[in-house]
Amino acid sequence: MRVHEKITTGLMALALFATVAGAAPREEEEPRSVKEFNLGKQALAIDGYDPVAYFPEGGGKPAEGDAKLELEHEGVRYRFASEKNRDLFRKNPARFEPAFGGWCAWAMAKDKQVDVDPESFLIQDGRLLLFYKGLFNNTRKKWEKGEPEQLLPRADGHWKERLRRRDEAQSETGSPLGTRSGTTGARLVSVRL
Repeated sequence: MRVHEKITTGLMALALFATVAGAAPREEEEPRSVKEFNLGKQALAIDGYDPVAYFPEGGGKPAEGDAKLELEHEGVRYRFASEKNRDLFRKNPARFEPAFGGWCAWAMAKDKQVDVDPESFLIQDGRLLLFYKGLFNNTRKKWEKGEPEQLLPRADGHWKERLRRRDEAQSETGSPLGTRSGTTGARLVSVRL
């Protein structure tokens, strides 16, 4: 073998090694489990209301979304009142998704899951909180009269505990685990060359 052929063969072997070595296993998360989320038919969130509309950049008041402006995010379908709102959500879904999977914030602070009235809401600490409002009960008013700065961490704790218990139950039964930041779960690992 000539020197030139040896160098070429060596460079090719080095390139192959670098390609294989650089193909480290990639973790692929399974879709999050939305079993604990307050979803309507076909995994529709907030009864079809636009999650961005509640925030100042979306108008600051509840608005029904348009079925033509729908987006699925990690197993949950959202509708939007405008393309602008859909684009804002697409850029930062965590900012606009309702807290506690869309359940009533007041009830979650008491470790309960209660449906909401999409027209009854607050933005607290930059998060969308939804509330139950019925003929004889308005949990948003209870929240405001209570101590919201204490209620929010309590509701957060109960929500995280619900997700943790769900994940434990799923791992014990062997059913598929959904993962999301802050929760535990199995991950699939694959190697791509």
